[in-house]
Order: sequence, then C-alpha cells, then structure tokens
Amino acid sequence: MIKIAVVGASGRMGQTIIESINQNDKVTLGATLDKGDDLASVADQFDVLIDFTRPEATLDYLKTCQQLNKSIVIGTTGFDDAGLEAINNAAKQISVVFAPNMSVGVNLTLKLLDMAAKVIGPDSDIEIVEAHHRHKVDAPSGTALKMGEVVANALGRDLSTCAVYGR
Repeated sequence: MIKIAVVGASGRMGQTIIESINQNDKVTLGATLDKGDDLASVADQFDVLIDFTRPEATLDYLKTCQQLNKSIVIGTTGFDDAGLEAINNAAKQISVVFAPNMSVGVNLTLKLLDMAAKVIGPDSDIEIVEAHHRHKVDAPSGTALKMGEVVANALGRDLSTCAVYGR
C-alpha cells in the first residue's frame, strides 16, 4: 500500500485530499504536515508527498524529497523560472507530478485549446481572461498561465515574448 503525506493538511485542499485518501483502499495516510513541521522527521511514514502550499515551501519540500528519494505531487502554482527549473531538475532524480490544475475538466480544456489554436492558426490573437477576488495570491492563476503555454506552443510561439498581462 502506498503511504501518502499531505502538506497543508489543515487547509481546504489538504482536507479534501485527506478525505480522498481515506476513501481509497489502495493508499493510506502516512503523515500530515502544516507550516513549520519537519518533513524529514516523518520520512519513514510516507512514499509520496502531496503538496498544495506556496512556491517557497514547495521548493523546500522538493529538496527534502530529493534527499530522501521520495516522490512528490505538486499542485502549487506561481513558480518563477528558477523554481520551474528546480522542479524539472528534481524530476530527473525522483518521481514528480506537477500540474497547475488537477481537474479533469481543466485538463480536457487544455487539450481542446491545443486543438483549437492549431485550427485557428497564427493569424489570430487569442485572449485568456479570468476573474478573481482582489486578494488572489497568484494572478494570473497557474491554470491561466498553463492555458497560455498550451496556446503559445500550439502556435509555435514563446509565451514569455507574446503574453500581455493586465490586472
């Protein structure tokens, strides 16, 4: 049975993940952690870490997972280029699942965006608009950024050179 540790266990997403783990007979909840808890101290209690925290914390957990040779699932968004590079480098050593949005519907939408952008072609400008409360931490959201990447890649463009942001 796969033992899972959940970081951010007291948060909304953490509670949802824990509930899902408890309803699945193929996995078990090995450890729960919140801000300030030491991941290495529960190393023998998990095989996979699930993290939906903040970029800075995620990168610390990622380093610890590398040192412990543990797998990690990252649902955190808002990484800068150095953070993304750290995740890609870690994935060469340990198992890493990194997705800005785990929703089946969103991932289906990403596939459809890829197809639509290819059909529409490079002569059109594609705009992604989202609305959030003013206190949203990562705006644009990781999902919107991933949508932009999908469209840019489908059109053979680099998102960093063609994106225009406004809030």
